[in-house]
Amino acid sequence: MTTLISYLFLQQYWWIIISFLASLLVFLMFVQGGQSMIFSLPGNDLQKTMIINAMGRKWEFTFTTLVTFGGAFFASFPLFYATSFGGAYWVWMAILFSFIIQAIAYEYRSKPANVLGKKTFDIFLFLNGSLGPLLIGIAVATFFTGSMFSLNYMNQVEWATPWHGLEAIIDGRNLALGLAVLFLTRTNGLLYIINSIEDEDLIRKSGKKLIMNSISFLVFFLFFIILILLSSGFAVNQQTGSVTLEKYKYLYNFIQMPVVSILFLAGVISILYGIGTTLFKGSRKGIWFTGQGTVLAVFSLFLVSGFNGTAFYPSAYDINSSLTIRNASSSLFTLKTMMYISFIIPLVAGYIWYAWKAINKKKITEEEMKEEGHVY
Repeated sequence: MTTLISYLFLQQYWWIIISFLASLLVFLMFVQGGQSMIFSLPGNDLQKTMIINAMGRKWEFTFTTLVTFGGAFFASFPLFYATSFGGAYWVWMAILFSFIIQAIAYEYRSKPANVLGKKTFDIFLFLNGSLGPLLIGIAVATFFTGSMFSLNYMNQVEWATPWHGLEAIIDGRNLALGLAVLFLTRTNGLLYIINSIEDEDLIRKSGKKLIMNSISFLVFFLFFIILILLSSGFAVNQQTGSVTLEKYKYLYNFIQMPVVSILFLAGVISILYGIGTTLFKGSRKGIWFTGQGTVLAVFSLFLVSGFNGTAFYPSAYDINSSLTIRNASSSLFTLKTMMYISFIIPLVAGYIWYAWKAINKKKITEEEMKEEGHVY
C-alpha cells in the first residue's frame, strides 16, 4: 500500500511539473507573438530590426523550455509520447519544423554571407510566430476534446484517420484554443515590445494593436472555456481504470478543486489587469502581470485536464484507450530518480531570471541598432 501511494504521489508530482513547464512555455511564446507582427507593426526596417532583436534576445529561453517540456513529458509519461508522436505526427512535425526555421533565421538573418536575403528569414520568423502558437494550442485542446487513436494490448498505437493529428484543426473547440493561444502570445509580445524598446512611435502603434489582439484572445478563450465547461469530459474510474463520458466533468473538476479554481481566476484577472494598466494608465510593465497570469491560467487548465480522475489524453475513437497519469507514466524507479533531479529546477529558474535581468538592463534603442555589434 505504501508503494502504491508513493507511486501515485510521484505520478501526480510529475503532472504538476509538466503543467508548470507547459505554462512557462506559453508565457515565453511572447517571442513568437512578437515575430508574428514583424510585417504589420513596424513602420520601417529599423523598427523591424528593433522588434526582431527584442525577441531574438529571448528566443533561446523559449526554445530551451520547449525542449525541457518535451524531455520531461517523454521521461515521465512515455506512453503519451509514444501515442501522440507516434500517431499525430503530422501536427508535431509541423510544430517542430516551425521552431527549426526560427533557429535558422536568428542564426543567419544578419550574417554577411546570407545569400537568401533578410526577407526570407523574416518570413521564417513570421511562420514560426503564427503557426507555432496556433498548432500548440490546437494540440493542447485535444487534452479536453480527444484524439482519434486506439491502443492494442501491446500499447501499439493505431490512428483512425489518414491525417494523423491534422484532423484536430477542423474541430471548432480545438481551433478556438489555438487562436486563443496565438492572440495571447501576440498580446504578450506587444506588451514586451512596450516594455523593452525605447521608441515612442513603436510604443504607440503597439498600444493600438494591443486592443484588437487582447479582445480577440478573450473572445476565443472564453468561447473555448464555456464549451469545455458545458460539454462532457473523460472520467476515469479509480478502481477499474475504465474511462466513461461524464457530463460537465471539467466544470466539476473546477468545483471539486477550489485551489485550482482560485489559481485560474487569479491568472485571468492578472492578464486583464496587465492589459488594462497598459491601455488606460500608460504603464510599460503590463507584461509582468499578463506573464504571471498566463502561467497561472495555463497551469490550472493542465491540472484540470489530468487530476480528479480525468484522462489527460483521451481517445475520441476508442474511449478505453485514453491515457491517464496512472496508466501512461514511467516506472516507480524512474519517477523517483527524476524527482531528485527535478530539485535543481529552482536553481535553473534562478539562473534564467538572472540572465533575463542582465539582458534587459538596457532598453533597445535606434542608436544601439545602428552601432557595430551583434544584431539579429
